Amino acid sequence: MSRARDAFLAHLAQTSDSPLGLEIDRAEGCWLYTCDGRRYLDLIAGIGVSALGHGHPAVLAAINRQLQRHLHVMVYGEYVLESQAALAAELARVLPPGLGRVYFTNSGAEAIEGALKTARKYTGRAAFAAFDGAYHGDTMGALALAGNVEFRTPFGELPGPVLHLPYDDESALEVIDESVAAVVVEPVQAEGGVRLPHQSFIEALRRRCTQRGALLIFDEVLTGLGRTGRLFALEHFGITPDLLVLAKALGGGLPLGAFCGPDAILSVLSREPPLGHITTFGGHPLSCAAGGAALKTIVDQRLWERADRIGARMRQRLVGLLGGEVVDIRGAGLLIGIEFAEASMTRQFVTETLSRGVILNWTLNADRVVRLAPPLTIAEDEIDFAVTTMVQALTAARKLSGVQ
Repeated sequence: MSRARDAFLAHLAQTSDSPLGLEIDRAEGCWLYTCDGRRYLDLIAGIGVSALGHGHPAVLAAINRQLQRHLHVMVYGEYVLESQAALAAELARVLPPGLGRVYFTNSGAEAIEGALKTARKYTGRAAFAAFDGAYHGDTMGALALAGNVEFRTPFGELPGPVLHLPYDDESALEVIDESVAAVVVEPVQAEGGVRLPHQSFIEALRRRCTQRGALLIFDEVLTGLGRTGRLFALEHFGITPDLLVLAKALGGGLPLGAFCGPDAILSVLSREPPLGHITTFGGHPLSCAAGGAALKTIVDQRLWERADRIGARMRQRLVGLLGGEVVDIRGAGLLIGIEFAEASMTRQFVTETLSRGVILNWTLNADRVVRLAPPLTIAEDEIDFAVTTMVQALTAARKLSGVQ
């Protein structure tokens, strides 16, 4: 064992009994290189973080420039920091009208927490609504929204009350009433198994929230910034939420989240009392510099259009997996789900694919679905390698499971 592996096993708090345990030496583009001399094609991009791949030169250059100026100088919101202000202005420029006020955080879960606090203070209401299959983070408030009861139950009574409703079911929206401060929804569920709702469901949800005075919060932590073939997934539906939550790709590989909305809503955090919501490291200048370079690259190169085109090609290639154990291939842009008939085959497929040098994962709230979310910059020959590898992995998994 290496010294790093020894320390990893002895001192890092573990999140499972069987971590992947890849010891990463370096990362370039869509590839991870391990200390044992192997390389792996990264089809999950650090769970959506590395939208431009690893070590993108524009991002590294922006980080280096900011390093020469300063790192942390004050808690969020007190000093004027160029990288922070510039990223907020660029986001305001590309977001739908009305979402141009930005509050930066450290992560997606923290952004969800800020959005929930904002909704309660703005509406004066206590309750929230979320959907089955949902994943919004693992802090206490975000966890209370989770659509998987197995993840909520071990932690006892969580903040609420929270109504948990069936996803993509218009009839279920009738329970949203004047007690609900906000409804939180993913326009495409990722951890829920890459579930794409019907247009009519999102439209009905928008109407119901407007009628009952509840804020509509879109969680685009994973789907934002080009992932689904649009710059923001909300564009698929022509719907503008009251608050939009971003993270993952937002920081260009560094920790960064945000919740965005109109000034009329977000201004409630600045008074009665002032500093009603504060964060020490949220919107760190280094993260904002990296995020600014990443966003500029995505916008200048219109990488959401590439994701739409390349994603369609990848799904078309994956259709060859259908039949028997594989029951569905679905997705939007470069967010793709492969659904299996049995969870055991899902796990075996992931294991066999990893052993052949391709990294993918199954989803927390849908253990029969494998999710692909590669960098938006993935090359076509890399997709060819990935698909060929997955075909080989499925054949091996079938043999190991005794399926002919």
